[in-house]
Amino acid sequence: MEKPILTGAQKATLRGAGQRLNATVRLGKGGLTPAFAAELQRQLKANGLVKLRFAGLDREERAALCLRIARESGCECVGAVGQTALFHRPDTSAKPADSGIDPAP
Repeated sequence: MEKPILTGAQKATLRGAGQRLNATVRLGKGGLTPAFAAELQRQLKANGLVKLRFAGLDREERAALCLRIARESGCECVGAVGQTALFHRPDTSAKPADSGIDPAP
């Protein structure tokens, strides 16, 4: 899956929207389990923007996990503060905009 690329302004907008979200996914000392990965994928598909809460992990572990989660799940970490991180993946089910060109004459 191709990694999304967001501008600084887009990330700022997403972080603003993320402030109003509750953390819906939690990651503890158990690490990245298949159940965690499945739930994160489900949340990303449903919402596109997911707030994750880390429990019992130090700063270096959280930073490494943010990178790993983004890489393995095909999303982008748009911000991490303290025990929370915000991940975004655009809705890929949306159809491309109509170009006005009829593909079949």
